[in-house]
Amino acid sequence: MATMPAVESADLRPALRILDEMSPVTASDTIPLLQRLQEAYGYLPREVVLEVSQRTGLPASRLFGVATFYAQFYLTPRGRHLVRCCRGTACHVRGGKNVISTAEKVLGIRDGETSSDMSFSLETVACLGACALSPVAVVDGRYLGKTTPARLEHVLRTMREEAAGPAENREEST
Repeated sequence: MATMPAVESADLRPALRILDEMSPVTASDTIPLLQRLQEAYGYLPREVVLEVSQRTGLPASRLFGVATFYAQFYLTPRGRHLVRCCRGTACHVRGGKNVISTAEKVLGIRDGETSSDMSFSLETVACLGACALSPVAVVDGRYLGKTTPARLEHVLRTMREEAAGPAENREEST
């Protein structure tokens, strides 16, 4: 399993700025507040959520409860690239399981994990809402319809090579 770096000390300035802009914050602001915090940090750092709880009076249990209930929120850092594979019925019957297996193999991580170099995060989702294009994968917001394992492997390997840069690519090819 890929390990996540520990958050030693989050910079609270973005959170304080958000609280200032949203003031006064009430319970009905919970989801927009968490969305803005996640946008600022890329995920919801524990110490930021605890500080926000203290400053707003919103119970930390409520903030974490909402954050863990909705799939849109993340409590751990995510990779620079997000790969989502559909495991819905239409995708499953058209080979989605093989697409997911390929993503896991190429990235070296499993569903819900982030690569140790923080390059990729992999998620499987119940449905991506593009059943006519099944099997579907979404890479950095770009839908790949009628995805084959070979096509997804090519896309992911190309992204890795581009991220590595020309110097590293030359070393690998010699």
